[in-house]
Amino acid sequence: MVRAVIFDLGRVIVPFDFKRGYARLSPLCGIPEAEIPRRIATTDLVRRYECGAIESRAFVRALADHLNFETTYENFCDIWSSIFLPETLIPESMLESIARKHRLVLLSNTNQIHFEMIRANYPLLRHFHQLVLSYEVGAMKPTPLIYQRAIEAAQCAPGECFYTDDILEYVEGARAAGIDAVQFESAGQITRELSIRGVL
Repeated sequence: MVRAVIFDLGRVIVPFDFKRGYARLSPLCGIPEAEIPRRIATTDLVRRYECGAIESRAFVRALADHLNFETTYENFCDIWSSIFLPETLIPESMLESIARKHRLVLLSNTNQIHFEMIRANYPLLRHFHQLVLSYEVGAMKPTPLIYQRAIEAAQCAPGECFYTDDILEYVEGARAAGIDAVQFESAGQITRELSIRGVL
């Protein structure tokens, strides 16, 4: 019996496209859009930031030095968060329905700049009883620790939790922790999965 439903955030609830951010960074740093992610990947800055090992302003300074651009912190936050699209992939009505009778938990690899923007612009997050965020936990999926924190937030046994994520590796990490997990494909698919389990 499912007592708690755990959702990933990016590309499960909120769609995003990194190219939108790279397009806005390119004129600042003089680096072609397609090259920017490769340059960023040569550092561990994003991983450290999403694990909470570096604070936001220090992250922005380090990234600006690495990519050789200058801008205000506020403008960078706007660029960094421009990846998110307005229409959600999961309807708010689904979350509201789940939250009436089940514990609803968000589990996300994210960072402070992104999540502050998400919280301000996607009011459907109010239906979640608890948020398990990598930068607050100090660990990212598929590290076992973050799934343990999600189970604790769910306030039930691992086998009583249902989880969905768009990344198969993270789904497999949840299964290794004893959670009933499926890879996200669409809202319709998750509706079916939750209906089978008696949640919807």
